[in-house]
Amino acid sequence: MRRAALLLALLAVALAARASDFAPVLPGLKLAFPRDFGAHPEHRIEWWYATGHLETPRGPMGFQVTFFRLRNKAADPNPSRFAPTQLLFAHAALADPSHGKLRHDQRIARAFPGLAEARTGDTDVFIDDWSFRRDDGRYRARIAGEAFSLDLVLAPTQPLLPQGEGGYSRKGPLPSQASGYYSEPHLAVTGVVKVDGQPLEAKGSAWLDHEWSSEILADNAVGWDWVGANLEGGGALMAFRLRDKAGATVWASATLRRDGRTRVFTKDEVRFAPRRTWRSPRTGATWPVEMGLEIAGEPWVATPMMDDQEMDARSSTGTLYWEGAVTVAGPGGAKGRGYLELTGYSERLRF
Repeated sequence: MRRAALLLALLAVALAARASDFAPVLPGLKLAFPRDFGAHPEHRIEWWYATGHLETPRGPMGFQVTFFRLRNKAADPNPSRFAPTQLLFAHAALADPSHGKLRHDQRIARAFPGLAEARTGDTDVFIDDWSFRRDDGRYRARIAGEAFSLDLVLAPTQPLLPQGEGGYSRKGPLPSQASGYYSEPHLAVTGVVKVDGQPLEAKGSAWLDHEWSSEILADNAVGWDWVGANLEGGGALMAFRLRDKAGATVWASATLRRDGRTRVFTKDEVRFAPRRTWRSPRTGATWPVEMGLEIAGEPWVATPMMDDQEMDARSSTGTLYWEGAVTVAGPGGAKGRGYLELTGYSERLRF
């Protein structure tokens, strides 16, 4: 408990730093691989976010594996090799309708060689026995949680999907309010999920987001709504908006890849419209778990696999959010499966 409290205090110090102290993400960003599969330690924050749907002998399930890296500039003057210049966090969750609520776990650590690292050059991030690595073109997620475990291989089946302008994704009216951002839709997943001591063979599809930034939230934004979905027939949809405290959109964007063509939609073409809410009996937070979207005038809707997919990460990243497996329906009979992420509904997100 003392270790977690210390790391949370370091998190608060790291988040208090000015965005101008870090390398910005600016227009003209050119993605380069395998370099950009790896960490970008000169930027304030970064995450690798894998979400997906699985078929198991116990029925359908959703999973989330996320690793975060946070730069702590305040530790730079400290010459010790133990100085907490980089902080690492990991979240994992399993949505199992037969269980009725989200199983989740989390880790937090200062970076230290061999124990907890986010390595440059290619995807290789780990905290003790939790890891997410890319090898021979495929990802391997290994999570040893208290209530569940995951050992999954995620194999690409189609090209990367750069978000925004070739990977430069605006998050606000200022050019520096942006991230480097690409997705990998339609990852083919195989492996084992273990729940209640029982190993279950699993297969399905996943979506990976990798994003890095030094300044994401505009001053008047409190959080965001995001959806990423693998569509039937090989299409892919990503949409997000940042909200102010009144619920109005501060910034928005969407990307749709369908029939071999990709289109990026601007702020005025993307509209989020909550359709139904769910109130958590544990935290009292109210989440719009069924979300309507309008993209260039065309209606979409994301419907949850189950309502209770609240992620309480206040003991690691200090955040409370809803990260849920959903089905997606859209114009012309479009269908898909993906994840909906909701932040800033209980309090303003800190980064």
